[in-house]
Amino acid sequence: MAKLKNFIKKNPSFTVFLVLAVLLVAAAVFAPLIATHDPYEAVLGDAVQPPSAGHWFGTDRMGRDLFSRVIFGARTSLTAALALVGIIVVVGTFLGIVAGYFGGVLDAVIMRIADMMISFPGMVLAIAVAGILGGGIVNAIIALSIVSWTKYARLARSMVLKIYNRDYIAAARVTGSTTSHILWKYMLPNALPTILITGATDIGSMMLEIAGLSFLGFGAQPPTAEWGYMLNEGRAYITAAPWLMIFPGLAIFVTVVIFNLLGDSLRDVLDPRDE
Repeated sequence: MAKLKNFIKKNPSFTVFLVLAVLLVAAAVFAPLIATHDPYEAVLGDAVQPPSAGHWFGTDRMGRDLFSRVIFGARTSLTAALALVGIIVVVGTFLGIVAGYFGGVLDAVIMRIADMMISFPGMVLAIAVAGILGGGIVNAIIALSIVSWTKYARLARSMVLKIYNRDYIAAARVTGSTTSHILWKYMLPNALPTILITGATDIGSMMLEIAGLSFLGFGAQPPTAEWGYMLNEGRAYITAAPWLMIFPGLAIFVTVVIFNLLGDSLRDVLDPRDE
């Protein structure tokens, strides 16, 4: 308990944003308990109603309760963003470590593929891939994964090359350590802090990209409650019923800010230069 109090005292910003992030995740997990209505129940007689005591965020064009849809949208948007970040972190880190450690042809192939991906505007390439795969949140995650792993591959490779010729790596080779042991024991731990910081910061940006694909019709499909798709539904009513865009937009804004600041504060916790 004393160590926990000391950690909180030393890292108040990280603690605050971690708590806020946990609350967001809890809202997504317990959405059925928080929502005041069925988010998919259409009551056409209540279509496009302004915020009121009965519908805190108003209703959409189908008469569905917007507050409930925003809460359930957290489940879809957060799950998609976390899954996307998890995929690109694992794939990119693995490829980067392999490329940096083995070098040669393998390094050249992986890095040239990464350079080819970077040479295209990321969102444009993701839209092209999503268009080929078809609409759907899973296809949106796949499309963004294909174009977003390169950052982590380059980061991991640079961290591996930084320590590749260190004495303790040479000693591990001389003493007969297996390649898998060296990669797991030395290379991965060296790259992990930077990767984790980047991953935490990228949750917000990946959520924005998923919302962007959904807004354009390449992500979540009706009647899925997802913040980007809800913005697309509300744009036709931006003057007559602005709440249809205000509340999903605020949900995206708050979530992105929290995870961006969480990533920044995590850097202060993990950065070895501060020790």
